[in-house]
Amino acid sequence: MEAAVVLARQAYKAIVMQLESDGAEHFPGAALAVMPSLDAALRDLEAGRAGIRLAHAHGLADVLSSQGTIGAIAAHFRGTGVKPVRAVLFDKTAERNWGLGWHQDRTICVEARRDTPGFGPWTIKAGLTHVAPPFRYIERMITLRVHLDDVTTANAPLLVAPGSHKSGLIPVGDVAAVVAACGRKSCLARAGDIWAYATPILHASEAASQPARRRVLQIDYSADELPDGLNWLGVT
Repeated sequence: MEAAVVLARQAYKAIVMQLESDGAEHFPGAALAVMPSLDAALRDLEAGRAGIRLAHAHGLADVLSSQGTIGAIAAHFRGTGVKPVRAVLFDKTAERNWGLGWHQDRTICVEARRDTPGFGPWTIKAGLTHVAPPFRYIERMITLRVHLDDVTTANAPLLVAPGSHKSGLIPVGDVAAVVAACGRKSCLARAGDIWAYATPILHASEAASQPARRRVLQIDYSADELPDGLNWLGVT
């Protein structure tokens, strides 16, 4: 995968962002070889929901690991100690055509609540325990978005504010000013592409103007261990 990352950067350096400087990077076709495995693992998930949080993704352990086709991209940027710590399948359609304002991802998913200094508040999302950790944990994470369908300008691409990942924890009242200063880029994709993001980057998504099915498997990776008996929920 190291050679693949280098080749992708050489071929697309003129038209795509770089993860270190911009907080996002595009890897065209990086997941094409494992699309049959992804389809098989995800096809039986409950339909009709916009976002499905995956505690278990049977059949995906190998491709998501740091040695796998997908996880190797995370390992390239964050080291071979990374592991998948959270996964969500987003399924946007004409019937589920939502928009999402500018924000940072600030929570992690853990096995169970264990009150720990610096961790909180706690929330339950889709029956899973989430907590806001000290922001340094978020800053060391990387997020991969694996596209199962094409994403055009009319089909609600993810929007990012390049460079905003360097601003630390951004107060909600300052988000609009940071986006204005950084600008915004649309993350277009074809089925089989992967986008890698610095997890704290400001991002948003508008409702599709010409909605078509837009499935994205989003996986967060971290190499950190949590303190005081807290454990990542992970993806198995």
